[in-house]
Amino acid sequence: MSAPDAVVLTRELVRYQTVNPPGAERDCARYAGKLLEEWGFTVRYHEYAEGRTSVIGRAGGSDTKPPLCLTGHLDVVPLGARAWSKDPFAGETDGDRLYGRGTSDMKAGVAAMLAAARAFAGKLTGTPGLVLVLTAGEEGGCIGSEHLASLPDLMGKAGAIVVGEPTSNYPLVGHKGSLKFYARFRGVSAHGSMPHLGVNAVYKAARAVAKLEGFDFGVAPHPVMGAPTLNVGTFEGGAGVNLVPDAATIGVDIRTVPGMDHAALLARLKALMGEEAELDVFSDLSAVWTEPEKDWVRRVFEICRPVLGEAPEPRTAPYMTDAANLLKVYRGAPAIVLGPGEAAMAHQTDEYCSTERIRQAVALYEAIIRDWCAA
Repeated sequence: MSAPDAVVLTRELVRYQTVNPPGAERDCARYAGKLLEEWGFTVRYHEYAEGRTSVIGRAGGSDTKPPLCLTGHLDVVPLGARAWSKDPFAGETDGDRLYGRGTSDMKAGVAAMLAAARAFAGKLTGTPGLVLVLTAGEEGGCIGSEHLASLPDLMGKAGAIVVGEPTSNYPLVGHKGSLKFYARFRGVSAHGSMPHLGVNAVYKAARAVAKLEGFDFGVAPHPVMGAPTLNVGTFEGGAGVNLVPDAATIGVDIRTVPGMDHAALLARLKALMGEEAELDVFSDLSAVWTEPEKDWVRRVFEICRPVLGEAPEPRTAPYMTDAANLLKVYRGAPAIVLGPGEAAMAHQTDEYCSTERIRQAVALYEAIIRDWCAA
């Protein structure tokens, strides 16, 4: 199998249509896995559902410290309603821009990690080594990494994590947590002309929404991430205007900061909305935060300084990453989010990534690997 450079490799990955749903990452994961095997990595696959394949590649390893983990996801979001001016799965270029669904989010990051791993093929014996974790099912709830986190024997160890999500090659030291749920309310149906014979579930849901709007988390803002947030994103109820609705559901998206107890927060919210509220939690991921003063973070910042033209400052990502799940296995490992994609391009029509940034990312990842694996 050939070993293309990172820009060509990004194009190859984009051609695998891993739109989630349904995802279908298997072929893309097998392609990446075959490359890693060719470069001397031990490769294992895991499927949490038919065709939903994650791949883990390892090389090196020693008793001095655990390996460095490079991680990214293989799935991409749907194309959206707007028409694309470029073929979203061809990897067309125009000047410095490489177009396609998933170029920024985040197949360019995966490609750069693979290219960096190739640079160390055959050179990691006797060093702490490298583990690449390429996940399925990140879009829509980090489902693939959640399943991987339940398999510690498969995951092995890691002493630090680099997440290749889009940051324009600016190193970020974490992101907020995610707590998402549906709250369902039940009523009693009746004719709309005789509402006194029914119990209106929409009114129950509406009262809950009014209470949520003024909810006070009671925690101080994080010095970098800021304050936690709450948003009611959906409201559904009723089957017809002439019926008293017997069911209503709201969807709530909460972003938390380090130190917040999600279980205690959910208990407070349920008490606020009333015992009749039936909660269906579908995302429960803690915030990721690495102290900027950690030695490894400071070294990564120094590695990134020449590319950025300035000394990085502590910043965090606005989005979630698989690091929240991986840290359930790689407990205590510092984590950096660092990738060539443009965050503003994620999920956009005519998504693109800078080819210069892709090549810069390869150099950054190589330097980070070299630093980690040094004596």
